[in-house]
Amino acid sequence: MSATVAGGRAIGTPTDRIEGREKVTGAARYAFEHAPENAAYAWIVQSPVAKGEIHSVDGSAALERPGVIAVVSVENAPRLAAVEEAELHVLQSRTISYRGQIVAVVVADSLEAAREAAAHVRVDYREQEHHVLLDEHDPAIYDPGRVNAGYPADSILGDVDAALAQAAAQVDVVYRTPAFHNNAMEPHATVASWDGDELTLYDSNQGASRVRDVIADVFELAPEQVRVISPHVGGAFGSKGTPRPHVVLAALAARMTQRPVKLAVTRQQMFAFTGYRTPTIQRLRLGAGADGRLTAIVHEAIHQSSRLREFTEQTTIATRQMYAAPNRRSTHRLARLDVPTPSWMRAPGETPGMYGLESAIDELAVELGIDPVELRIRNEPELDPERGVPFSSRNLVACLRLGAERFGWEERDPTPAVRRDGRWLVGTGVAASTYPAYRSPATATARANADGTFVVRIAGSDIGTGGRTALTLIAADALERPLERVRVEIGDSALPRAGLAGGSMATASWGTAVTFACRALLEQLQEHDGTVPAEGLEAFADSTDDVRATDQGYSRHAYGAQFAEVRVDADTGEARVSRLLGIFAAGRIINPKTARSQFIGGMTMGISMALLEESVMDREFGDYLNHDLAGYHIAAHADIGALEADWIEEDDAHLNPMGSKGIGEIGIVGTAAAVGNAVHHATGVRVRELPLRLDRLLAST
Repeated sequence: MSATVAGGRAIGTPTDRIEGREKVTGAARYAFEHAPENAAYAWIVQSPVAKGEIHSVDGSAALERPGVIAVVSVENAPRLAAVEEAELHVLQSRTISYRGQIVAVVVADSLEAAREAAAHVRVDYREQEHHVLLDEHDPAIYDPGRVNAGYPADSILGDVDAALAQAAAQVDVVYRTPAFHNNAMEPHATVASWDGDELTLYDSNQGASRVRDVIADVFELAPEQVRVISPHVGGAFGSKGTPRPHVVLAALAARMTQRPVKLAVTRQQMFAFTGYRTPTIQRLRLGAGADGRLTAIVHEAIHQSSRLREFTEQTTIATRQMYAAPNRRSTHRLARLDVPTPSWMRAPGETPGMYGLESAIDELAVELGIDPVELRIRNEPELDPERGVPFSSRNLVACLRLGAERFGWEERDPTPAVRRDGRWLVGTGVAASTYPAYRSPATATARANADGTFVVRIAGSDIGTGGRTALTLIAADALERPLERVRVEIGDSALPRAGLAGGSMATASWGTAVTFACRALLEQLQEHDGTVPAEGLEAFADSTDDVRATDQGYSRHAYGAQFAEVRVDADTGEARVSRLLGIFAAGRIINPKTARSQFIGGMTMGISMALLEESVMDREFGDYLNHDLAGYHIAAHADIGALEADWIEEDDAHLNPMGSKGIGEIGIVGTAAAVGNAVHHATGVRVRELPLRLDRLLAST
């Protein structure tokens, strides 16, 4: 870590992770590693049926096993307050809404004893017929009105049908994506401990403040009676954005046994109740003139949710601002099935939606005989097509042009299936990417100590993205002090309130509050002629007013372009990504070192999405067949070829004090489409369903 930087500026300097040594030496403690005195262990019992009613639960045989302390089920669980997240109403109802639902928990002196005893819990079910597969012909599909993040489900501008009828060129295609499951390295885990009516949770999450508030509501406590501690989180990808049932279960078990309880969700259990990306069915219709300029865009998506709660991913939202076209329609429809509730997964909405849109744009380019990079440039809007407001900054065209130059795009023969390297068919593809530049209110304190050091406190969460380091850089610059004299404390709900590490808004949101707190502290220091009294000086800042005042009147988004080269085995249909380049325009980059990791991480997940990932639902049993990492395949080192990420520097005065946009999610957006477009270029085969499995390629030849 460099303590001195050119011009006295820390932001923009490649910096090692502040907590790097703790992590590589094992000193960093994750949720399950916290060990309160006399802790017990919990093991979850799950439903083997997908729909039905619990007739009875008999835990007597389990209670006879050595070391068992308690068996908690609907028969004896204390009543909890009903909250909006119905999944958190754990062990309160006899209704089974999906296979894998929690029906009991065994608490014992050891993890092994709890697991062994769980097999002896007897649950009598009254099974009912279930419906678990998404079908566009389901008569129960309906308009949800609103989708995730509060967007209207539908948007209609102009006369789409007339424009399509008059278009010189049309594309009318259906793209499908399967369910995808978040598989963070650290499993979901909670250690719960009560002291009277005060609850402490060591928990793996994306926002301690939110977990505190929700759990307080469930147990009918005041927020100050709950403390959530999560200094280190080993990945999340959206699945830890809200508390899951196991958090409530751990607290419930700890209250009933009057002992601290440790509960870790197994990899297999994560496929049941910790969230996943809904499968989608997307119909896209594009109309354009002979010059390639779009006259109509239609993007219609169908999703699934559970019987417990309505959740609709905002799949077609990005289409509303991506390209210029006077006639537009984008819709969302929902089917409620006997499945777990879907939730956030890295870049929700934009990831599946841009796969559909950018694949269809490629098909239109082929139809018109126009280069796909040029087609996108020709349809660049001057204003946000949906809102009619200016973009705070929009450098998509610059990303496309720089990416094309760096990738060697001009050497590309547009004719599909003509380039070979031995048995490999070789092709290249491009796709654009985008993600909104969100912000949420946050609070922070900055303290000057008499020894010349500074401490900044905010209840943010570093989920492995380098957030702690980015905040340290921001604070050092705002305080006008060397980096090594600044310490940032995060990951505790007892610290000043902060929003989630999600929606690519953590750094922008928390950094705003940190900047304001540090600036206020500088003013105090000036009033004291730079002298810090023995008791120190402290300043507090709340960014709420700034967020409300400045997040209006502009369309704020990050943009990017991904260029992929793939190789497809002519005999087996095996596809591999040999080269992937991403060029992004994401405001001011706070820490180039961790930023590059973020971009590359997203792009790697995009390759997994394109070629490997797929949660396979079994119609008969109503469960995912491949619910572990033996069957749910993700990209490993051998699957990744040359991977490069870079960015264009942006100067955007309409964002936040740092001028930054979020980067955690945009890397995955567009990647799957770029890979799919490259596969088509290599083979001449258009596969419109992910993943691009070899059997689908061979079946289409």
